[in-house]
Amino acid sequence: MTDYLVTGSAARLSQLIDERTVPGADVKRIDRRIWDLFGEDWTVMFTDLAGFSRQTAAFGIVHFLQIIHEQKKLLLPIVSHHDGILLKTDADSLLIVFRRSASAVRCAVQMQHACQKVSDRRLPEEQILLCVGIGTGHVLRIGDHDVWGQEVNAAAKLGEDTAKAHEILVTEAVRDACADLDGVSFLDLGLAVAGSAQNYRVKYR
Repeated sequence: MTDYLVTGSAARLSQLIDERTVPGADVKRIDRRIWDLFGEDWTVMFTDLAGFSRQTAAFGIVHFLQIIHEQKKLLLPIVSHHDGILLKTDADSLLIVFRRSASAVRCAVQMQHACQKVSDRRLPEEQILLCVGIGTGHVLRIGDHDVWGQEVNAAAKLGEDTAKAHEILVTEAVRDACADLDGVSFLDLGLAVAGSAQNYRVKYR
């Protein structure tokens, strides 16, 4: 057997997944090891920009890059202020994690206010129209590379596919964790998504 050093969370997970694919492997035991190593409680935020693909087709790739740059410049200081951690970006989408749901919701409200303030004085094609989805629960966090789990799937669906401009959508777990949060209320969407059967729109000032 060849000895080798596994370094980093992603490499360790890859090794365990390899072990899981071996015929006759004790899958339940390997799964427990994976959750023991990487399972943590996090609140997960996905953001997206409304109408972005349409604007890119109309105004070109440089316009696309400019809006992405402006979004990061505007929003990432707010994320830092609320102790969020940016894990990755994908085009106009951001994946951010927080230790507390209340921090994520407060951050989302401040992000929306910042985008609306900037957009009020811009042409329609230059506006930053933010959509946000938030989930919380026990997930697999793989270092600073990625995060996986049902609440992750729900946050992605809410933020990238369901939310409209200026909206913050959250799972039932987030609503329950933030039920007493000042300055916001929660309106039932009457909509189930993968990973969360009941979801809400945050009403904010």
